[in-house]
Amino acid sequence: MQLRQAQLELSRRAVEVFVVTFETRARATAYVQDMGLTWPLLIDEQRLLFRSFGMEHGTHREILGWASWLVYFRLFWRGRKMQRPTGDVYQLGGDVLIDPTGVVQHIHVGRGPADRPTVDEILTWIDNAPTGGA
Repeated sequence: MQLRQAQLELSRRAVEVFVVTFETRARATAYVQDMGLTWPLLIDEQRLLFRSFGMEHGTHREILGWASWLVYFRLFWRGRKMQRPTGDVYQLGGDVLIDPTGVVQHIHVGRGPADRPTVDEILTWIDNAPTGGA
């Protein structure tokens, strides 16, 4: 299950999702349209948020290793059209859980495109946050 498919569970927990990109406004707008993104998209071209959460550049092996190829193959198999990358493919991403008071409760820094938490893991982080969820 993808995070978008878990919207009901996120809403039930009063969780708000924000997507952060380092791409330009034009590329970010195209991404929103191509993906049908309904969550707010924040643009961080200077990558201040990325760096503040420890999301630096990955190595060639992390980015283009077998785990990444397996993810891309699965997406292709499910009918996802692959596009040529337009940005910095070495920039690592991640997931950050911030509670309603602004306290960071959990940070997951990916070690490559294949290193993403499952929806169940994210829901567990939310349920186990000291404030009783985000």
